[in-house]
Amino acid sequence: QVQLVESGGGLVQAGDSLRLSCAASGRSISSYAMGWFRQAPGKEREFVAATGWSGSNTRYADSIKGRFAISRDNAKNTVYLRMNSLKPEDTAVYYCAARDRGSGSVDIRVYDYWGQGTQVTVSS
Repeated sequence: QVQLVESGGGLVQAGDSLRLSCAASGRSISSYAMGWFRQAPGKEREFVAATGWSGSNTRYADSIKGRFAISRDNAKNTVYLRMNSLKPEDTAVYYCAARDRGSGSVDIRVYDYWGQGTQVTVSS
């Protein structure tokens, strides 16, 4: 079993930056593909970013491409999401997810483990 705990969310103004962290425990995630998803009020959970086990083969949603960056530190068993130039429409609960086989995917259904989420609120 893998436990995931997100942190780093908060209330910021438009144009600000945040870095979210996803700390894993229970087992090493060095061989896992990892993803970030988000869910805004009244909307379905949507893909944000994903990365393969080595940190390569990254994928991004079009809505955040060029502003967000996913990275990982396997020695720390942690995955990050750097978010720059935040917009009010980025307001959501952000979740990290782990997939124990395969590459980073945009498909929410293929992930095996999920964190509880961290709230990001961007004011205009």
